[in-house]
Amino acid sequence: MRVLHVISTLAHGGAEHQLRLLVRRLPHDCEVVTLSRPGAVAEAWRADGTTVHELGDGGNPATTARLRRLIRHGHFDVVHTHLYRACVQGRFAARLAGVRPVVATAHHLSERSVEGRPASAGVRALYLAGERAGRATIAVTPAVAGRLRAWGVPDARVTVIPKALDAAEYRYDPQLRAAARARLGIAPGVPVVGGVGRLEHGKGFDRLIRAVGAAPGATLLLVGDGPARVALERLAVIEGVADRVRFAGAVGHVREMLCAMDVFASPAGPDSFGLVVLEALAAGLPVLYASCPPLEDLAATRAAVPGSHRLSARDPESLPRALRTELLCHQERHGARLPPRSAGDRYSATGLADSVARVYDRVAGR
Repeated sequence: MRVLHVISTLAHGGAEHQLRLLVRRLPHDCEVVTLSRPGAVAEAWRADGTTVHELGDGGNPATTARLRRLIRHGHFDVVHTHLYRACVQGRFAARLAGVRPVVATAHHLSERSVEGRPASAGVRALYLAGERAGRATIAVTPAVAGRLRAWGVPDARVTVIPKALDAAEYRYDPQLRAAARARLGIAPGVPVVGGVGRLEHGKGFDRLIRAVGAAPGATLLLVGDGPARVALERLAVIEGVADRVRFAGAVGHVREMLCAMDVFASPAGPDSFGLVVLEALAAGLPVLYASCPPLEDLAATRAAVPGSHRLSARDPESLPRALRTELLCHQERHGARLPPRSAGDRYSATGLADSVARVYDRVAGR
């Protein structure tokens, strides 16, 4: 089976990384086309043996026409689209090229945004018009699936396949730890609390800064960037912990930063899937989380992952108390790393590829 993956951009990001994990493991002949100019990122994909097409930044009608020609001349059996622009243009282009088995992956849908765009009536209408040109939509979380159904997408067309990770990508390396700490100006023996994510209001990073203020001797490492960074930097000054907070900015891959940490905290609310929490587990870190559906599902079946602790949304002292406890445990272990843990095969890259391959078989009538 020949499959063409259409993605809006190959810039470093969650959707791009999920696609890379998928393409490497699918038992099909896969090619990728990006609707923007990826530059060096495309070269990295090609080095892995993946054929990457670049359509550039032409206007929508011109891009759709070029994409239609690519699909038709490539004799693809299935077209799989990723992210808003690709989902709209890719599904229409596939229909014009005569390819009916079209699958889309919905990564980010909420009341406020559609794949990173403001959720205006026009944006939603265009997305839904494209959805009717496909045969199946993969939602990465039950919340995204619920949003699709609320918009009127038939339940039979929606399949939930969660985000995944390759645990080997996050294995602990003491040399990476030493290099990252030296670059960030963190002494070898200082306990480091880490947080990863886009720095936006409502993500809970302000709570994390205040919690570190109640944990003398610990340094907070925030990895990511966003509109709230300046406000968070000011808060660190107000709380008197500016000298103990490091802003690392956005990174292409978080492995090195996770190696530099000793405790991982994710204070993000219920809209978070918590993939970075699973990455921290794979790196051998104890984790504190406000929301992580994979771990919550396991805890509900009395199969909680060792070294993970869910924070209480109703108790403002839950985070600082749990943080002090984990730092004490870290001290008692004399800094020893925990073993890598996981939330099960369902969230592995191999499990992702198996699930998506079954969707392809279904839409292609196999």
